Amino acid sequence: MRRPGRRLMEEFGFLRDLVVLFGVSVVVVYCFDKLRLPALVGFLVAGAMLGPYGLDIVQDVSRVEVFAEVGIVLLLFTIGVEFSLARIPSLKAVAGTGILQIGSAVVLSALTGLAAGLKLNEAVFWGFLIAMSSTAIVLKMIVDRGETNSPQGRLIVGVLIFQDLAIVPMMVLTPALAQQDGGGLSQVAWILAKALVMVSLILVAARFMVPRLLVEVVRSRSRELFVITVILICLGIAWLSSLAGLSLAIGAFIAGLIVSESEYSHQAMAEVLPFRDSFNSLFFISIGMLLDLRVLLMHPILVPALVLIILVGKIVTATGSAIATGHSWRPAVLMGIALAQVGEFSFILSKVGKDAGLLSSQSFQVFLAVSVLTMVVTPFLIDGSPRLMRRAEALKRLYHWARPDSVSDEPPLRIRDHTIIAGYGVNGRNLAQVLQETEIPFVVLEMDGEVSRQEQKRGVPIHFGDVTHPQTLRHMGVREARALVLAISDPVATRRAVKVARQLNPSVHIIARTRYLREIDDLLDLGADQVVPEEFETSIEIFCLVLHDYRVPAGIIAEKADRIRKEGYAVLRRGQPKWKEIVTERIDDRYVDE
Repeated sequence: MRRPGRRLMEEFGFLRDLVVLFGVSVVVVYCFDKLRLPALVGFLVAGAMLGPYGLDIVQDVSRVEVFAEVGIVLLLFTIGVEFSLARIPSLKAVAGTGILQIGSAVVLSALTGLAAGLKLNEAVFWGFLIAMSSTAIVLKMIVDRGETNSPQGRLIVGVLIFQDLAIVPMMVLTPALAQQDGGGLSQVAWILAKALVMVSLILVAARFMVPRLLVEVVRSRSRELFVITVILICLGIAWLSSLAGLSLAIGAFIAGLIVSESEYSHQAMAEVLPFRDSFNSLFFISIGMLLDLRVLLMHPILVPALVLIILVGKIVTATGSAIATGHSWRPAVLMGIALAQVGEFSFILSKVGKDAGLLSSQSFQVFLAVSVLTMVVTPFLIDGSPRLMRRAEALKRLYHWARPDSVSDEPPLRIRDHTIIAGYGVNGRNLAQVLQETEIPFVVLEMDGEVSRQEQKRGVPIHFGDVTHPQTLRHMGVREARALVLAISDPVATRRAVKVARQLNPSVHIIARTRYLREIDDLLDLGADQVVPEEFETSIEIFCLVLHDYRVPAGIIAEKADRIRKEGYAVLRRGQPKWKEIVTERIDDRYVDE
């Protein structure tokens, strides 16, 4: 009669532990958010506080790890859904950078490990751990900074996706690295053969079985049935992969790839995300519970030294990889700084390596401490990256160890009274088309080398270069230009370009695009004549569409829009003349001259 009661008490004890874990995590993550530190680090700190090496409030770590394992499975599943087999061609632009970044980081880390006395397999495994960067932390920061569509933002996202995919072969190879006998090579071949068979099954299932199953489930119009079917696919394929000798995480990634080929993949992602986020938080808490903070006192020199070596080494390897694959200096340096930390997938891999014997308990503790510290300093590194980038540019010009941007050594263009367009996205293309139709001379600056090459073949006067570089602006003839239009989506580069252009030509008319109203004053103070906030223009377009839907006459809609623009821009632009008037004046002057 005691056993059911004892089991019930154990269940209530575990429920108490979960309440304590989530309660303390809420407080810690809230404080970290106020300090502008990543929530992921907050979960790690909360786990360290409550675990057996901290206050020892939660003692049964094994049960928490069960939920953490589910979080890993759901995380890899969502990565598979987001990736999709159809996105493989889109990775070509960053594949070279990603391969070189991971490869150089692994090689440099392995050589350092060998020099420190590690065995070859252990040194390579440390390279695997260090090569990964934190997708969760870096993506959140570049989104908050509005740099997702900037050159460095696109490069960072592409390399992070490539790293997330690279974790799959790393997890496949980790058990093989742990083999100490002569059968290690045959073991690698056997594991890779099994993985190849599983990939072949993916292609069959992705094209025929699972999409048809989801179609039938959707026809039932039962949300509950759809959710449980998606979870069954995720956990079921993960379990089957474990029977084949692969990890649960790899099986979940395979399941995500299968679901990604269905037209209902976005709905599947939406249904799984709440489960993923909840279980993922438990994963990072469980990692924190394994962290022994005493390791910082035991190794007061080793841990900070490793943190510094990892940060510097990853910045150098990532920056060098981007430059070597043809990317411009500025986005390459900013990418290197952003990817300097150790990533959350390294925690997953470290547990696999620890179980396989590649990491001792002491090495595991050192790795956890070093990884957490690299994550803590990441927000400060990214915030200071523009200043670090300018220092790096100064060194580059001083020692001439790398060529400046491709146009900087060439003589200025023979053109006058022209418009310089920085950025050839939607805004830049539309402006270039209008200027070409009205026969107003213009040149375009674009940081994407592939776009520059394609548009040059079509006759567009476009050049590859960095608008924040003084030499590049001189080559574009900024001293003889009438206007500079900054149509780029990088707020840091926009501010830098405004400042440099104003110094080179005090009379050039600078029009800057910005996403948010809060950036207007800074750009005006730096020397911009006019700032076009997307947020403001979008609000006008929205109310115009709403009024049109209510059949309000077009004349009244236009009158309302003009009034809002007049009142709004009178404040936002400090009474500067409207760009429409400037364009009209330029067109009139041109036709009068002719």
